[in-house]
Amino acid sequence: MPGGKKYGAEEIIPKLREVEVLMSQGTTHELAAKQIGISTQTLIRWRKKYGGLRVDQATRLQAWEEEHH
Repeated sequence: MPGGKKYGAEEIIPKLREVEVLMSQGTTHELAAKQIGISTQTLIRWRKKYGGLRVDQATRLQAWEEEHH
């Protein structure tokens, strides 16, 4: 089954920062994910892959992965 919208690294990093702010205010993972328009599973996957990266680092990672797949 095809997935939903595909986000690029330059869209994911700001969304992860927004989630971090929401969670620091006491919001749960589930509610934070819903507020930015993604599933909880997507949030977990993004945090695992992009957590702590800057946009330029994530863009390079994504380009490298496309080159090698």
